[in-house]
Amino acid sequence: MSLKIILIMLALSGVGGVMLGYVLRVLIGLAQRGSIELDIKQKLLQAKEQAAKIIADAEFRGEVVETERLVPVEEREEKVVAREERVASREEFLDSRQRDLDDKENDVRTRELEAMYAKEAAENLSRERSKELSKVAHLSEDKAREELFSEIERAHEEAILTRIQKLEAHGRERLEDKARAILTTTIHRLASAVNAETMSLSVALPSEEVKGKIIGKEGRNIKAFERATGVDVIIDDSPEKITLSSFDPLRRAIAKIALEKLIADGRIQPAKIEEAVEKTRAEVTEIIKQKGEAAAYEVGVIGLDPKLIALLGRLHFRTSYGQNVLQHSIEMAHIANMLATELGADATIARTGALLHDIGKAVDHEVQGTHVEIGRRILEKFGVDKRIILAMQSHHEEYPYETPEAVIVQVADTLSASRPGARRDTIDRYLERLGDLERLAATFPGVEKVYAIAAGREIRIFVNPGKVSDLAMHTLARDIAKRIQEELKYPGEIKVNIIRENRVVEFAR
Repeated sequence: MSLKIILIMLALSGVGGVMLGYVLRVLIGLAQRGSIELDIKQKLLQAKEQAAKIIADAEFRGEVVETERLVPVEEREEKVVAREERVASREEFLDSRQRDLDDKENDVRTRELEAMYAKEAAENLSRERSKELSKVAHLSEDKAREELFSEIERAHEEAILTRIQKLEAHGRERLEDKARAILTTTIHRLASAVNAETMSLSVALPSEEVKGKIIGKEGRNIKAFERATGVDVIIDDSPEKITLSSFDPLRRAIAKIALEKLIADGRIQPAKIEEAVEKTRAEVTEIIKQKGEAAAYEVGVIGLDPKLIALLGRLHFRTSYGQNVLQHSIEMAHIANMLATELGADATIARTGALLHDIGKAVDHEVQGTHVEIGRRILEKFGVDKRIILAMQSHHEEYPYETPEAVIVQVADTLSASRPGARRDTIDRYLERLGDLERLAATFPGVEKVYAIAAGREIRIFVNPGKVSDLAMHTLARDIAKRIQEELKYPGEIKVNIIRENRVVEFAR
């Protein structure tokens, strides 16, 4: 009985526990549901608040952006309005000015018409008075004018002549002052030193023993050297020095360079002398080219033919009245350039014509004619500008002055040559006499080389042994001496020295 009760009690307890658990579960579920709904409501509330804040912030930013965007537009609108106001004001001002100008123009036209009517009235009155006066004086207007001028000239002839003379004198003085100022400025700007050429060169020797080598056995070395170079070798008591004398600067230069090479080499004998002289001639040819190029570069003359440059360089070894011709030409080019610049002439034509004005002197001993005529032919041959030829051909007044540059070149030549000490007339006449002496002897058949030495007191002639025999040498010497007496003027006497030398060369192989 009790077991049943216990079982019943247990069953009731289980049922009660189940029911209690269910009730608790229901209660707990309800409690949890209320908590979740509360959370959801809180989150919804927070989300709404955050959304409202975001919307408010966005609206604020939008207003700021809109404000910032509208500000430039408003400023531009204000500027446009201000500009339109200024344009309107200017248009009003221009309209006012235009009205004033129109009024003034109308006033001017009215005055012009009035002046024209007054002028016509005055002219009519003048013509009527002239007619009346002509009727009274029985003279035409032109005749009356002539009578009036004649009367004035007779009454004031002396005063008019005096005035004219004063004007002429004043004008001449102004022109002379202007020319003098230009020339003075040019000369002062070109203050180059004057250096007249001499007719001898000195060669320094390392010792006195070298003089014996240069002379050679029985003087054969010095004779071979003089024959190869055409200079006179002077050996005197001067210590460690010998002198080379010749009127031709080119020969002197070749002789000096060749002798210095022989002294440095130490082997001085006839064959070596001839070899050294030939090599030196080739070197001097290169020096001539360099001198020509340097001269053209110095004065700014470009585009010349290389052969013309070489002819220009040969002037370095040519003198005129003791003045180096190349230096004279360079100086002339500078002077002509400055004169042309001052006077508004073509400076390029002037300085080129001045540089090439004596180009004929480079070959005047080889070609017939004056150096001016020879120079013209040379420049024409190399296709030089006709204006340059016209500028250079008149520097000795052989041709008329056809261009302003021709006058400038002639003036530059006079300025360069007239410097105190620039030239020596007696030296140039002496050199001309020596040149005439050599040219005269060279015209005879069989003559190979002619050298005037000993200051022109001796002429040394080398003949071709195949064309001139020993017997013919005497006849040739007399003929040359006779022609010298007939055609040349000279002080004292001239020794005619003819040299005939047979040389046989053979090689042993």
